[in-house]
Amino acid sequence: MAVDSPDVTTSGTATEASPPRSARGDTLAPSTVLPVRRPDLPFILALGLIASVYVILIVGMISSTMFYVQWPIVGEVFTNPRYRYAVLLTLISCSITTILAVWVAVPTAYLMTRVNFPGKRLADAILDIPIVLPPLVIGLALLMLFQTPPGRFLQGYVRFTYAIPGVILAQFMVSSAFAIRTMMAAFAEINPRQEQVAVTLGCTRAQAFWWVVLPEARRGMVPAATIAWARAMGEFGPVLVFAGTTPMRTEVMPTSIFLELQVGNLGMAAGIAIVMVALALAVLILMRWAGHGAKML
Repeated sequence: MAVDSPDVTTSGTATEASPPRSARGDTLAPSTVLPVRRPDLPFILALGLIASVYVILIVGMISSTMFYVQWPIVGEVFTNPRYRYAVLLTLISCSITTILAVWVAVPTAYLMTRVNFPGKRLADAILDIPIVLPPLVIGLALLMLFQTPPGRFLQGYVRFTYAIPGVILAQFMVSSAFAIRTMMAAFAEINPRQEQVAVTLGCTRAQAFWWVVLPEARRGMVPAATIAWARAMGEFGPVLVFAGTTPMRTEVMPTSIFLELQVGNLGMAAGIAIVMVALALAVLILMRWAGHGAKML
């Protein structure tokens, strides 16, 4: 069985072996894990103590909710038409939002990491606005946007306010910002030399993007899609203000929890929360599996 030998670089009398290369010729990323020596144990234990506090809080929140909820109520989430509609609308809207967010994030992140243009710093700051704005403000701003003449014109063709497209748009506005930042980090890790070599060999910039950069960026699309889906499922403020909470129309799972808390039905709110946790964990496991497959390609 043939084994690729590592590249060897000779300088003077010193000979150094370069990092091993995979079958595709890509340099394997070095491990970031460092060995722990005995003198380092107090420092590592201190870090672990701080991290364990946060981990315990997460486990405590989930476990307390699971112990509080009455499990027949969880079944009612899927048998009651109103709650079943909220679950289906949540799954459908989050999936559409994720596709749109990644579709926007890939070209935007590539542009921000590979191209210099006037106003780039301003554009970079604008992209962070949905992240730093309070969610209710985003919903209010969307509501005001569709009160303008262009917004009214668009509403003549597609109804957004207090309608299902409004749910998707409200989720999209926040999820896309996180997906863009994730994809920017992914593009920043890709060596631009590969793209430059492709252009030198006769590829256009578009061909180099499709054939060289995009395949390498696939491993970044998985975490971008994961965080976009998670943010979309958890969006409450923008959906509440812009799309409303009309049962069997624009009610999604976060707003269902809000409505149940408003009438003091804590048990049903906890049951819906358990379903949301289960869906989030299922998507997280699926995305991690898909991400592992993308890294193996």
